[in-house]
Amino acid sequence: MQMTFGKQALQQSSPSSLFSLRGSLLFLAILTLLSFTYLSLKYSTPAPQVSVAKLVDARVNDAEEEKDEEQFTDIYHSPHVFKLNYAEMEKKFKVYIYPDGDPNTFFQTPRKLTGKYASEGYFFQNIRESRFRTDDPDQADLFFIPISCHKMRGKGTSYENMTIIVQNYVEGLISKYPYWNRTLGADHFFVTCHDVGVRATEGLPLLVKNSIRAVCSPSYDVGFIPHKDVALPQVLQPFALPAGGNDIENRTTLGFWAGHRNSKIRVILARVWENDTELDISNNRISRATGHLVYQQRFYRSKFCICPGGSQVNSARIADSIHYGCIPVILSNYYDLPFNDILDWRKFSVVLKENDVYQLKQILKGISHAEFVTLHNNLVKVQRHFQWNSPPVQFDAFHMVMYDLWLRQHTIKY
Repeated sequence: MQMTFGKQALQQSSPSSLFSLRGSLLFLAILTLLSFTYLSLKYSTPAPQVSVAKLVDARVNDAEEEKDEEQFTDIYHSPHVFKLNYAEMEKKFKVYIYPDGDPNTFFQTPRKLTGKYASEGYFFQNIRESRFRTDDPDQADLFFIPISCHKMRGKGTSYENMTIIVQNYVEGLISKYPYWNRTLGADHFFVTCHDVGVRATEGLPLLVKNSIRAVCSPSYDVGFIPHKDVALPQVLQPFALPAGGNDIENRTTLGFWAGHRNSKIRVILARVWENDTELDISNNRISRATGHLVYQQRFYRSKFCICPGGSQVNSARIADSIHYGCIPVILSNYYDLPFNDILDWRKFSVVLKENDVYQLKQILKGISHAEFVTLHNNLVKVQRHFQWNSPPVQFDAFHMVMYDLWLRQHTIKY
């Protein structure tokens, strides 16, 4: 019955219905054929050839990115932020240098680029040969007051007379130009290293309070204001020997210090540890008569180099330690370390209070070998930040100081 019914239904179908069914089947067959043809052509076509040069370029770029990531590690508080802000600084930052002052007397350029005033000298030279300088004050983010107290010191000028000279100079700039009065000096800065410039300007509250001070003696107890002022690294260049690093097996002395006992902490350091068998502590500088570059060679052989404050909290020994690959042990109170808002000093140094001097040996021996290796490897990464060059190069001491100034250009203005 079912078969008969199906046959009758087929016989009763109209010719147009049969034609429609056959057309649909034919269309489906053609569509399937076209699809197979397209897929066959697509996957049988040879892939485009990538040139060897492009492959090499890609690998070089990958290697550069990998090297870049190795440089921007956790030695920085915020590696990514530092990298981005630094790039922006290089493109946009502009500084106007006041042209006033007699370059043969006090202003413009310090006497030399060596010794304890080297950082000041290099900055004066670097700012003039860098891309940051502009001759258009209307484009300037900051204004540089080129006071060179170093030159005054070389001429035997007393601190009292220095203060008068600086005061007359600054007051002359204020009356001659409109820029100071726009912000009461908040977008102005001056640079001075060691204690000479600090003493020469401390009698000028208008300059000290309002402008940005880039100084080598950034102690809180002498009026240093961390969010406004900049800690200038004191670097004695040229270095007598090449940079240390990747030489851990040669460092057999636990700790080293030699120098003048010109501060309370140095007197205590020498008295407590000068006879110790594991710490190499001398209560006087090493005489040149003992041999050529003996002092510098001791840095190469030591794991930790003790850096107690002298007449000021700062010490050029810190930059020496970094250069020679010896972990600096900071032994000063109230010391705003150079680039402290950029670098995490605890990743490449040991930061102690002065009272820790009595436990110094125990503290250093408590640092495991693995921790020491990490500190040493990180120290090598920051060496470039404590080196002055002429002309300046990326990420050197000059550019780090400029970056600190760049951060402070947004200080609230009056």
